[in-house]
Amino acid sequence: MTESAELEQSPELIAAVDLGSNSFHMIICSLKDGQLQTIDRLKEMVRLASGLNEKNILDKATQQRALACLKRFGQRIQNFPENNVRIVGTNTLRTAKNAEQFLAKAESALGYPIHIISGIEEARLIYQGVAHSLQSNANRRFVMDIGGGSTEYIIGTNTVPAQKESLHMGCVTISNRFFADGAISAGQFQKATLFVNQQLNSHKKTFHRRQWEEAIGASGSIRAIAKVLTSSQWSNDGITQQGLETLKDHVLACQHISEIKLPELDEERLPVFMGGLAILYATFQTLGIQQMSVSDGALREGLIYDYLGQISNHDVRSDTVNILATQYHTDTQQAELVKSTINNILEQSRPFLGVQTKLMSQYLNWAADLHEIGRNIAHSQYNKHGAYLIKHGDLAGFSQQDQTLLSMIIAAHRRKIPTKKLAELHAPWDKNAIYMIIILRLAVLLQRNRSNTDLPEFNITLDTNKVRLQFPPGWLDNAPLTQADLNQETEYLAKAKFKLIVS
Repeated sequence: MTESAELEQSPELIAAVDLGSNSFHMIICSLKDGQLQTIDRLKEMVRLASGLNEKNILDKATQQRALACLKRFGQRIQNFPENNVRIVGTNTLRTAKNAEQFLAKAESALGYPIHIISGIEEARLIYQGVAHSLQSNANRRFVMDIGGGSTEYIIGTNTVPAQKESLHMGCVTISNRFFADGAISAGQFQKATLFVNQQLNSHKKTFHRRQWEEAIGASGSIRAIAKVLTSSQWSNDGITQQGLETLKDHVLACQHISEIKLPELDEERLPVFMGGLAILYATFQTLGIQQMSVSDGALREGLIYDYLGQISNHDVRSDTVNILATQYHTDTQQAELVKSTINNILEQSRPFLGVQTKLMSQYLNWAADLHEIGRNIAHSQYNKHGAYLIKHGDLAGFSQQDQTLLSMIIAAHRRKIPTKKLAELHAPWDKNAIYMIIILRLAVLLQRNRSNTDLPEFNITLDTNKVRLQFPPGWLDNAPLTQADLNQETEYLAKAKFKLIVS
C-alpha cells in the first residue's frame, strides 16, 4: 500500500449500472454546480433469469450473452474513476449458485466491482429513483417495479420508503413457467394470475389502495403496457383496470405470442410480455388498484441519488447503523471511545494504508458502533451473534458484499481470527480486511476499561505482517490487565501470521 492524495471534490460524471434479471441498464449523469443531468443511457435485454436451470445454475450461453453486453458497457465507462461508478446485481445473481464465478468474469469485462443487493435494498433504491424522477403531490405513494426475476412493492412519503417488499416473481420467470415456448391460453393466464395472487396475498393489507393515495409503476414491463394501452386508445390516463381488461381479452384471443400485434410493443419484449401482464393484472385485482401512472426513474436512478447522498454527508448506511445500535441497546459511550482509538491508529497507519484509509475508516467506525450488538442476545460468543445479525439482516444502503465484510470484521474482533474465511472475501478485502480486524481488535482491547482517562498516548506502526505498539516508559508495568490482554493478542495474531511487538 502506498500513500496518495484522496480526491474530495464532487465528481463531474457518475455512472450507475443495473444488472437486472431481464435487462441490463446503464445511466451516465453529469454533476455540475449541484445540478444532475442525464447525458447517456444504454439498455440491452439479456434475460439473465432465462439462463437459470432447475438447480439454479446460470448456463454458459447466457453468461456469454451477458459478458458481451458488459464489455460494451465497460468500454463506455472505461476512464471513469472507480468511486464514480456503482454497479448492482439483483434477483438472478442473488439466486444463481455459480454467481461468484460469473461475477469474477463480469467484473473483468466491466473493469469495476459489482455489488449484489437484497430484494429489500432493491426496493429502497427503486423508490428513491421514482421519488426523484416524478413530480407528485400525493402524501403516500405506492410504487411497483416488475423485474425479470422479482417484483418490488413500496409505499413511501416524499423520498422516504415506509413499507418495502420484494417477491420472487418476475416477467421472465412467470413467462417461462406459465407461457413456455410462447404458447398462450386463458387457462394458463388464470394459473399465472392465481400464482401472483398467492404470492401477494399475505401482503394485501399492507399495500392495498386504502393505504396510499397514488400508484406509480417503474419498470420496462409496466412502461411497455402503458404504451400499448395509450397507443391503442384503451386508456388515456396511464394504466387503468378497464384498460388491462381490454388488453387481456386481446392477447387471450391469440394462441402464441407471435400473433400479438400491438402498436408500440417491441418484438424483443414479446417473450416476457405475458409474464409482465399477468403480474400487473393480478396486482391490480389483489390490491384494488384503479389507475397507475408511470415513472421513467427506477433502480439505476436510485443508485445515482443514493450516491449523491453519500458524497453530501447523508449516507443512508450510517443511518442504518445508528438505528441498529439503538435497537440493540449498545453502549454508545464505549463505541465512541473505541472509534476514537480506531481513528488514532488509522491516522498513524496512513503511510502504510494509503488511499484505503478513508474507506477503512468508514467500515471501522460502523463496526465500532455495532461490535457489541450481539450482547443483546447473549454475552457468550456475542461477536458471533452480532456478526450473524449483520450478515443476514436487511440493512438499508448495504450490498451483500458490504454486509459480509462488516460481519466478518465484527466476528473477528475477539478471539481467533478466521483467516481462511477472510481469503473468501470479495477483492480487495480478501487481502485488506485483516488490517481492519487488527485495528478494531487493538482498539477494543485498549478500551477494555471503558474509560479514556486510563489510556495514555501511544505510537503504533502497521506493516505487511507486523504491528509495533509503543507506550510511555513504565506504563505497562502499572497496567497488568492490559499487558496480559496484549500477551494473549500476540498469540492470536501469531496464528494469523502477524507479529505483534509491544514495548
